[in-house]
Amino acid sequence: MKKYLLQENSWVEAKKYFAENDVVLLPVGSTEQHGPQNPLGTDHLIARALAEETAKQTGTLCLPVVPFGVSSHHKQFWGTISVKPEVLREYVRHICLSLKYYGVKKVVIVNGHGGNASALLEVAREFRERGMFVSIFQWWPASREFLPNIFSSEERGHAAAEETSVNLAIHPHLVDMEKALDEKPRKPPAETAGIIGWIFDTIDYTSSGVFGKASTASIERGKKVFETAIKELVKHVKTVKELEIEDLLSKHPV
Repeated sequence: MKKYLLQENSWVEAKKYFAENDVVLLPVGSTEQHGPQNPLGTDHLIARALAEETAKQTGTLCLPVVPFGVSSHHKQFWGTISVKPEVLREYVRHICLSLKYYGVKKVVIVNGHGGNASALLEVAREFRERGMFVSIFQWWPASREFLPNIFSSEERGHAAAEETSVNLAIHPHLVDMEKALDEKPRKPPAETAGIIGWIFDTIDYTSSGVFGKASTASIERGKKVFETAIKELVKHVKTVKELEIEDLLSKHPV
């Protein structure tokens, strides 16, 4: 497939792809603060880069990225754009309904923002009942599993060295390492152990938006993370393609 991005195809070319394939990639992210050194688009830029490279390597059509997510906890930092969980859920749901109309049976969501996970999982559960399998891939669990010693725990926090390193690897011109800093998160204003529903915002923990150490970020380590994430995502997409849809859907009562 020469054109692996949906938006670059004509409707005639899209028709041909959907007639021969039942899998697509959908990158989803957010537009939110990632410290003073990183772009607001970090989460959707990384998700898009992962999905587009995987599309190339697997011959899978990639949809345009969903750039906004559930980010209200970052709202005190300028430029953060947030939507409610139910809005994201409905938005992705209607994307899936459109795809289902054209015969798509499997959607691999490449999610770049942890705050989206609950809403996306709800969509996945619903469509499994509707005859479509939706899986959700997130790069940072893959990094922790396959590169456990490349970053320390304080480098793996939000906007810290791991995330900044990936940014440096895929769009270095958007990162200003002169502004990178280290900030140990503060304890919350009140004890939250054992309390469900007592939620604080990012500003309650960090004044810069960085959770941990960002100054140690490097292009070299970022490339290792990105390449590892691509390898695992390619493997995942190939597995999803090979599996029969009947084996992936919700089962009947016993």
